Amino acid sequence: MSVACRQCGSEMTAEAKFCPACGTAVAGAAEPGASNGAGHGLPDGAPGYAAPIRPPPPPPAPPPTQGYPAPYGYGAPPTSTNGMAVAAMVLGILWLYWLGSILALIFGYVAKSRIDRSGGRQGGRGMAIAGIVLGWVGVGLLVVVIIAAIVAASND
Repeated sequence: MSVACRQCGSEMTAEAKFCPACGTAVAGAAEPGASNGAGHGLPDGAPGYAAPIRPPPPPPAPPPTQGYPAPYGYGAPPTSTNGMAVAAMVLGILWLYWLGSILALIFGYVAKSRIDRSGGRQGGRGMAIAGIVLGWVGVGLLVVVIIAAIVAASND
């Protein structure tokens, strides 16, 4: 006994599961309850056709975050400038006959250490570094002046 394909109308045997001409599944060959494949012109759930392959559904959206943003004026506390950093920079600029240079080094290193340990609550790191640099410049000039004085005294 032969049957005709629903898709292309070609003849095939009754035991065939697929049409040899177009490859369409024959009625009764698919699992019961299978839905229609794409392009067959039949509604989903028509008997004898395999279900179309669909991608898996997307994962569920993450739950909304808990809590509310902080109201205006309740952000991070304002940063303050470290006073020792200011003193280091001022003493490095003034140098006060090299005493200021040595104090600029001391205040600069202490201020930089405190600013780094404050976790962002204190500012002025740049001023502390400027005081350190100016302090070393002053100490370097002191060394040059001492060497020049020694050389001048030995030539006399």
